Amino acid sequence: MKTKKRFFITGGTGFIGVYLIKQLREAGHEVVALVRDLSSARHLLAPGVELAWGDITNRTTLKDPMKGADGIFHLAGRYKYGIDFSQTEKINVEGTRNVLETMQELEIPKGVYTSTLAVNSDTKGLPKDETYRYQGAHLSVYDKTKWQAHYEVAEPFIRQGLPLVILMPGMVYGPGDTSQLGNLLQKAVKGKWITLPGGKTLLCWSHVKDIARAHLLAMEKGNPGETYIISGPCHTYRQGIKKLKQVTGRKLHVIWIPPWMLKGMSKPMALLEKVLPLPASFSSEAMRVTAGTTYYGDNSKAKRELGYSPRSLEQGLKDTFGIKQ
Repeated sequence: MKTKKRFFITGGTGFIGVYLIKQLREAGHEVVALVRDLSSARHLLAPGVELAWGDITNRTTLKDPMKGADGIFHLAGRYKYGIDFSQTEKINVEGTRNVLETMQELEIPKGVYTSTLAVNSDTKGLPKDETYRYQGAHLSVYDKTKWQAHYEVAEPFIRQGLPLVILMPGMVYGPGDTSQLGNLLQKAVKGKWITLPGGKTLLCWSHVKDIARAHLLAMEKGNPGETYIISGPCHTYRQGIKKLKQVTGRKLHVIWIPPWMLKGMSKPMALLEKVLPLPASFSSEAMRVTAGTTYYGDNSKAKRELGYSPRSLEQGLKDTFGIKQ
């Protein structure tokens, strides 16, 4: 993408979106970022960045800001556990449909849609590539709605000829991470006690800067109609904490919860959360997705075809916590 282009992006205020906009601007491109609240998105303002009010759940707000784009990046989605399930479906499924319908109507030359490894559910410790398609019950509403958006919305549009590339990141972390895991790691480095799943719970730790870079590579090199897993190196929580100790040189205090206990707790929590508001970390969904679950993806195709090169977890943690050595 050496020539200057104009890109439309949803989810620009999100964790990946902020880094993607920065990298697009560094590459000399113009960006139109769709935002629901202009006042809370002013941190995105920079030369070459335009903020356009809109909402992916309201298709009428998408057409004008998307007009004239050389490409679109659809990152917007809802991932939190244990909250407002109907709204999650509205954003993840119907919102994706609205974005892709508008892209089709306006004949935008290319699009990149951000799916997730979670559509594969628990891979039982086995790495899965892009040919795998999970069929079964889902561990969370997030997993289910992203599966629907991927297979029941994005892929049918591709079969209709929409020039779309699908990306599947793993668990995204890095500087500025405000997710539950990001907050826990920050607390641990500050010397506070935290709790994490023990056992064989496995995540592909995907550094946010690498994931943003993969989006640019997908727009530049990705073949329309193809799906690419852009996961980082895969480690258990225990392995991740061990590496965090090594790079920070600090003693970390972690209480490890065995998977059998999390599975056992998920059932009564499912009943309790029907009558009482519970923190996301205590939701039945959060317990199911961390009870020995493996979200394990093979990124060989992205490395081979896109030139994707994810950093090691050690390098990623150093960048996350500002460690220079």
